[in-house]
Amino acid sequence: MKPVRRTYVDGPFGQVHVRVADGPAGGGAPVLFCLHQSPKSSLEFEVFMAEACRDRSVVAPDYPGYGLSDTPADKPGIDDYARTCWAVADALGADRIDLFGNHTGSKVAAEMAVQQPERVGRIVMVSAAILTDAERAMFSDYFTPVPLDEAGTRFSTMWERIGRHAGPGTTLEMKARSLLQNLMGGEEYEWGHEAAFAWHKPFIEALKSLPHRIVILNPADELSEATRRAAPLLRNGSIIECPQWGHGFLELQAGALAERLRAELNASDSSSSK
Repeated sequence: MKPVRRTYVDGPFGQVHVRVADGPAGGGAPVLFCLHQSPKSSLEFEVFMAEACRDRSVVAPDYPGYGLSDTPADKPGIDDYARTCWAVADALGADRIDLFGNHTGSKVAAEMAVQQPERVGRIVMVSAAILTDAERAMFSDYFTPVPLDEAGTRFSTMWERIGRHAGPGTTLEMKARSLLQNLMGGEEYEWGHEAAFAWHKPFIEALKSLPHRIVILNPADELSEATRRAAPLLRNGSIIECPQWGHGFLELQAGALAERLRAELNASDSSSSK
């Protein structure tokens, strides 16, 4: 039997598709919630989940409009993604959880902790970009939806960008899965980026105010420098530089990543990485 199964729960915007990897029976560790980047889905965590579930259960929802979850009538915000993820936690009976957010998922993780701080243990983020106004405008322009045309410009643009940003060791099959996840977002595929850019100031305030231990993994990607700006904002946390990892490391380095998270999530406060 595969370690990762799939299910649906009811959320505030319709059905939510969820991947679940059950941990050992009787395990006392909080459930680990994995929160995906834009415009992807829980599929990006599937290989990692199989490694991470050795000591705890792992859950990865598709945000509304992504993967196989229903699409909202109106553009959602980061707060809506967070409410949806809490609905998943409630449906699965996960009273206390740890959070692992990737890019957009870092902001979703922070908002989940803002909404229900008493239910969150520790938070690990992959990138926590603090963008300047100029960078935010540049990325907003870059991620403007590409209109459909007979030439397939949207699809060739997506494929070119996936190849350009692919990390070391990325295979053609991995690139194809990345493209598949983009396409599953339909005409709303850039809603997640829009939500992330709009949540700039609340993200800064969350990093400053949240008492939870926050560890930020900083791989070698286009957000590395912007992520380093988060260091002085953290009330309780640190940044771990990961120059050996690029896009695709969730799959390519799944075992090492699971061990890294296991160490961070299980460490005492005095022994956490600085």
